[in-house]
Amino acid sequence: MRYETAKSMDRPATMTLDSGVEALGGPVSGEVLSPVSLLTVQFLAWIAAAPRTHADVMDAWRSTCPRQSVWEDSVIDGLVTFAGETKSVMLTAHGKAVLHASAQPDIGRR
Repeated sequence: MRYETAKSMDRPATMTLDSGVEALGGPVSGEVLSPVSLLTVQFLAWIAAAPRTHADVMDAWRSTCPRQSVWEDSVIDGLVTFAGETKSVMLTAHGKAVLHASAQPDIGRR
């Protein structure tokens, strides 16, 4: 996998998978994942770390700053979904693939 780390929150990282993540239901080898910000990767990791409700997400991630719309962007990009009576928030297959790809360092390749 190749990726470019973002120098700022405004500039997203770009990731390319060199090996498939079919087990996660995500892109296959060589497909380019949509660029995501490092803040989005943090958000996805936070969601994956423990069961979260919609209320939990709003308490922790709501922002009135239009430049920090990580929750809204993640829903629009299909990275997270929520359902059920408790409105449990969980990663989609695409969200899992993005998180997985962001966790794979590409040391020594260019």
